Amino acid sequence: MGQAVTVIEKPSSTPGVVRYEINRVITGTGHETYRSAGDAVGDRWCDVLAQRLFERGGVESVHMNGNVITIHLADASPPQGIKEIIETLYIYYGPGVEVEIPPGADMNAE
Repeated sequence: MGQAVTVIEKPSSTPGVVRYEINRVITGTGHETYRSAGDAVGDRWCDVLAQRLFERGGVESVHMNGNVITIHLADASPPQGIKEIIETLYIYYGPGVEVEIPPGADMNAE
């Protein structure tokens, strides 16, 4: 359940910096900068994405503005797996996740 995010990965001329353009506005009109996992607190979508990116490892900082995400990678490491983290931001139930049906819910009701 949920909808995948469309992501375009754009390398920059600066080694270790990768920019992503997505089909969602993730910060509204503001800028959000995360210099560490400790900055990625909260439950807004931009906070959740930053948390997931830092959990991946190899990320020095994340900047988001509207639908653009700029990531500074440690030691100019490759951005493997980052695009998939962004694409699945709004996917709630992945393979192997059991969907809970509330007690008394009539799944045959129209």
